Amino acid sequence: MTPPYVTALERSRIPARDVTARTFTDARTVSKDLLVHFEKTQDEGKEPTESLWTSFADGRVRLRIDNSCPQTPITVHQMFKESLEKYGSLNALASKKNGKWEKITFSEYYCLSRKAAKSFLKLGLERFHSVGILGFNSPEWFISAVGTVFAGGIVTGIYTTNSPEACHYIAHDSKTNIMVVENQKQLDKIMQIWNRLPHLKAVVLYKDSMPERRPNLYTMEEFLELGDDITDAALDDVINSQKPNQCCVLIYTSGTTGKPKGAMLSHDNITWTSAHCSRAGDMQPAEIQQESIVSYLPLSHIAAQIYDLWTGIKWGEQVYFAEPDALKGSLINTLKEVQPTSHMGVPRVWEKIMEKLKDASAQSGFMKKKMLSWAMSVSLERNLNCSSSDLKLFWTRLADYLVLAKIRNALGFSCCQKHFCGAAPLNTETLNFFLGLNITLYEAYGMSETTGPHCLSGPYIYRQHSCGKPVPGCKVKLVNEDTEGNGEICFWGRTVFMGYLNMKDKTKEAFDEDGWLHSGDLGKLDKDGFLYVTGRIKDLIITAGGENVPPIPIEDAVKKELPIVSNAMVIGDKKKFLSMLLTLKSVLDPNTSDPTDILTEQARDFCQRTGSKATTVSEIVATRDRAIYQAIQEGIDKVNMSATNRVHCIQKWIVLPRDFSISGGELESSLHCEHIIMTF
Repeated sequence: MTPPYVTALERSRIPARDVTARTFTDARTVSKDLLVHFEKTQDEGKEPTESLWTSFADGRVRLRIDNSCPQTPITVHQMFKESLEKYGSLNALASKKNGKWEKITFSEYYCLSRKAAKSFLKLGLERFHSVGILGFNSPEWFISAVGTVFAGGIVTGIYTTNSPEACHYIAHDSKTNIMVVENQKQLDKIMQIWNRLPHLKAVVLYKDSMPERRPNLYTMEEFLELGDDITDAALDDVINSQKPNQCCVLIYTSGTTGKPKGAMLSHDNITWTSAHCSRAGDMQPAEIQQESIVSYLPLSHIAAQIYDLWTGIKWGEQVYFAEPDALKGSLINTLKEVQPTSHMGVPRVWEKIMEKLKDASAQSGFMKKKMLSWAMSVSLERNLNCSSSDLKLFWTRLADYLVLAKIRNALGFSCCQKHFCGAAPLNTETLNFFLGLNITLYEAYGMSETTGPHCLSGPYIYRQHSCGKPVPGCKVKLVNEDTEGNGEICFWGRTVFMGYLNMKDKTKEAFDEDGWLHSGDLGKLDKDGFLYVTGRIKDLIITAGGENVPPIPIEDAVKKELPIVSNAMVIGDKKKFLSMLLTLKSVLDPNTSDPTDILTEQARDFCQRTGSKATTVSEIVATRDRAIYQAIQEGIDKVNMSATNRVHCIQKWIVLPRDFSISGGELESSLHCEHIIMTF
């Protein structure tokens, strides 16, 4: 079946005069009405002058331009036009249909985005109202997003795992005019809530066939033809009225308490970050080398959206779309086929790759195990110590040639020059495992409120356990530092967002009086300016004795010492001593990603080394397996021995019968730091 955007593209290939000849008589009126409405609302209820923040969708902000980042602000359309002139004939998007990759060029991508923009206007998209996109990564997602911005709307991605009520909150808060959904499953959610969404005018279904004809429900093919009678001039009027300091993207962040907050990102946030943060990570413009990447992480999260969509436009990257079941196992197949030049993953993705490799190694023969162990130990030592010894360099190259290069090829990383990790902290075990494969994971640090990466590691800016340095043109400072140099991380620069939609008080809380954005995270800066994130202020445990205890270093130390442990959680707020909840590594259900009762291969190996024959979590917990419990106690004793003081020691612990999960309510579906939201 030919994708609807391809069909629309073929139909659009007619002489330009024929397109403009079919003039929609009200097109100019639609455009002018939108512009009049826009100008009028600029003066209603706004701050008297442009400030550094706003809570209005149609507000404008003063950009943080100074000598360190003097570049001229541009809109998303201006960025795309600049790229079009350089990369128009290059392939931009690739998606698999019936086993074959179908590709469209940047020129075709731009043309389809304009068609989508015209159709959004025809359906009545109002200025600074949103288009909600609810589906897995695809060309249709990208085209809808860019078309929304061209039409003067605001892109609002929604997690596919959201419930109907969660979708309702976002759609209502953002005044969604049009909803673009992937399939029947997502459509059903919107049908349940449509009558409670006064601003929703139409829904577009982009993958499944139409189940039944309903008013204001369109297939993607039908949608792309709706705006044929909107003139280019009418669309250009809307495009040309856009300013770099106006909102074009909404990212809804989910905290552990309260309603989700819509972080408003301006054109300048998007275009500046795409240009400068990506270059700090050594992403190359296509005139030097066309980068190829695989898009698979949720685009409703800023990390994937800025890396896949907007940076792809800026530098002419070729984006391949993974299958919807990528995170259930098919990602590796896509990576092997595409062989990307750059790859970005959240810690859990890298951890799952590590676990699969460890399981495969455990099942291999004696000689293969020994060879892998030798090769990885040689590579790890070389990468950690940076030895210049000729002999060590020889052994490292030999190990890479004989073993490690083959593993990287099997993972789809034989051409990959940059491996990024973001959205949550990366533990030492995972970091060292990949160094053993001669893969350096470059950590990035930022928030939805900083348009993704504000600090970044890369081939030329790297220090182990650090998330790098602030991107050139961005600044970081620490406030309220303690005796060990830990302070709250604060941001300044053109990555910093406009404010939270419809939440003036929350927006004011986020900034100090000088306009610095407060992260709520704790960190340290070394003498060379490298940033280390050490915890979260809200995560600090204050014991009954008034001692402040950062739990993350303790939790990470326990997981490093005990490879059978999946999650470790310190509790002890207002208590006399610290306790810990532990979960064991178990196999995930391939369909639901929920933890099962079966221990992973790595966990079973741990059991065997301690003298236990257990193969399930329930066996260990029900019988309080003596060998396992003794090994856990010994591991915690080792961690306690290296504690800063006795207050930081774990006095009691318990193994839970099931690992933490989203469905169980202990983890968030967000790609943020996977905060635990348990009640004790």
